[in-house]
Amino acid sequence: MPWPAPAKLNLFLHVTGRRPDGYHEIQTVFQLVDLADALRFEPRADREVRRVAGPAQVPAEQDLCVAAALRLQAETGCRQGVDIRLEKHIPVQAGLGGGSSDAATTLVALNEIWGLRLPVDRLAEIGLELGADVPLFVRGQSAWGEGVGERLTPLELPERHYAVVFPGVGISTAEVFQAPELTRKTPETTIRGFLKAGGRNDCEPVVTGRSPEVRRALAWLSRRGEARMTGTGSSVFAGYGDRASAQAALAGLPPTWRGFVARGLDRSPLQERLAAERSRGSAKV
Repeated sequence: MPWPAPAKLNLFLHVTGRRPDGYHEIQTVFQLVDLADALRFEPRADREVRRVAGPAQVPAEQDLCVAAALRLQAETGCRQGVDIRLEKHIPVQAGLGGGSSDAATTLVALNEIWGLRLPVDRLAEIGLELGADVPLFVRGQSAWGEGVGERLTPLELPERHYAVVFPGVGISTAEVFQAPELTRKTPETTIRGFLKAGGRNDCEPVVTGRSPEVRRALAWLSRRGEARMTGTGSSVFAGYGDRASAQAALAGLPPTWRGFVARGLDRSPLQERLAAERSRGSAKV
C-alpha cells in the first residue's frame, strides 16, 4: 500500500518583508488537494538509501525524498536503510509542492517504518531544513502560513473543487524570490481579513512578466473563472463549487498543457495512511 504525498495550492501569497538572512517573510493559505504522488518504502538491513524508481527529470541524488531519508538517519543515528519507489503525479517545478510533499511523506513514513518515534514537531523541524513547505505536509492540515511558511495555523476551508492548469514549463522558486521587481512590502493581513477580502499572489507579476506560457495559461483560465497562480508557478488554478464546473472549465485545454481537477482537503491523506499503519502494528502485538 503506497504512502501518499498530496499537492497544495496557495490561495493567496503575500510577501511582507525580507529577513537579514535573505529569506522572505510571507503570508499565505495552503490548501491541500487530492492530487498526490505515491511512495513505497522497502527497508534494508544496511544503511544504504536508494531511490530505485522515480522521475527521470529529477536525478536521484537531487531528490528531496532521498535527502529526507538521509537527514532522518543523521538525526537519529538509525542504522537501517531503505529503497524508495516514487510514482510521480504532481508536475515538477509547478508551484504545487510536489518535492516538499515527497520529503514530508518520507519523514513521516520512515519515522514509523524504522520505529524512530520522533514527535511531529521534531519531524517538522527536520523538514524545514529541507524546504519551507515541508512542515505543512508533515503536519498534514490545510493552514494559514506565516514566517517563511513554517508558522502554521490549521484552517477548515469551504469545500471547493479546483481546475488546475500546468502549462508545461518549470519555474525556479529561487529566481522568483531573487527578482528585483518582486514586491516585498505588502502590508500584513489576518485570517479574518483574508476570508473577507481575499488576497493576491505577489509572485504572479514576476512570473507572468518573464514567462509567456504562464501568462497565456493565466489569461486562458481567467476567461473561465477567477484564476490565480499558485506559489511561484507555473501552475494556475480557479475554484468552483462542484467537480462538474471545474471539469467544464478545462474544456478545450491546449494540447501542450496539462489540466486536472483537484478537490480541496482539510486533512492530508498521509494522516489516514499513518493511522492505518499504526492500526496494523497494534493488531500484530
